[in-house]
Amino acid sequence: MINISRSPLRISFFGGGTDYPTYFQHNPGAVLGAAIDKYIYTIALPMADFAENRYRITYRIVEGVDRVEDIKHNVIRATLLEMGYDKPLNIAIISDLPGNSGLGSSSSFTVGFIALMEYLQGRSITKFDLFKRAVHTERDLLKENVGIQDQIHASFGGLNLYQFQKDELTIRPAQMATECRNALDRSLCLVYTGIQRHASATLQEQLKNTEEKKIQKDLTHLVKLCHDGLALLEGRNPQAMLSDLGKLVSEGWETKRRLSTSVTLPQIDATYDEAMRLGAYGGKLCGAGAGGFLLFMAPDHVQSKMIETFGHKSFVKISLEDTGASIISR
Repeated sequence: MINISRSPLRISFFGGGTDYPTYFQHNPGAVLGAAIDKYIYTIALPMADFAENRYRITYRIVEGVDRVEDIKHNVIRATLLEMGYDKPLNIAIISDLPGNSGLGSSSSFTVGFIALMEYLQGRSITKFDLFKRAVHTERDLLKENVGIQDQIHASFGGLNLYQFQKDELTIRPAQMATECRNALDRSLCLVYTGIQRHASATLQEQLKNTEEKKIQKDLTHLVKLCHDGLALLEGRNPQAMLSDLGKLVSEGWETKRRLSTSVTLPQIDATYDEAMRLGAYGGKLCGAGAGGFLLFMAPDHVQSKMIETFGHKSFVKISLEDTGASIISR
């Protein structure tokens, strides 16, 4: 039997930067965002009796080792060691989109891998505990500079307002009319900048600015935009919602650019400006910054122009995803 975990990537409209303990341990943080229909697949394959190694891990490289301690993939090694897992394992990892591109792929994989390992050992796990375990793995075991929104999106799925302060987490699903939800889905697209980056390195200046309270006003504004954006999503006029939300997303992008000098690059700004000139409702760079995907909301005819301008390979149509991490057995 082949067992597959499927965990979604994510977009955030507002609030990125307030989901780090440096901020929300002292102030109310919030993120308004959604899981999307692009995924990380982690596949557990049967191990052949004649296999040369006990552990085979296939991703951008292929690892074959006999001890968990010798696995190079940090998340897999840390997870298996903490679980005390010592059975043979054959894992392959596939992603719909490139990693290190601002869509939460690292945390999505962590969520999916933990879910898969729990399933393989005959245990169930709640979405909340899945989220908490993924945060623990990345922050406590691997000492990564990560927030908590990526793990939440991958675990829960859907379009939600997440609010966090100290140890409290609340989840408020967006209560959207069908026409508005469908209109939002049609408008969403990504444009790839062609630049990959590691979020932890990009975030160093921003986290330092947060600790020193140099960007307190901007982070507080991003939290406010989460609530303003939710109110727009829950309106009843699809066209007004798209137009007003697009403007708000662009306002959030202008605010985010002030969090750190590492957030954007001239090439990114040029792509953003061109998409807006073509007629997008609004847009922003996904993730910590300095590369990856730009998110846009745009009418169908503008998306066609974006494909002509940026090329088919750089344009990705996306929709919202409501399931979160799941297991498929075949």
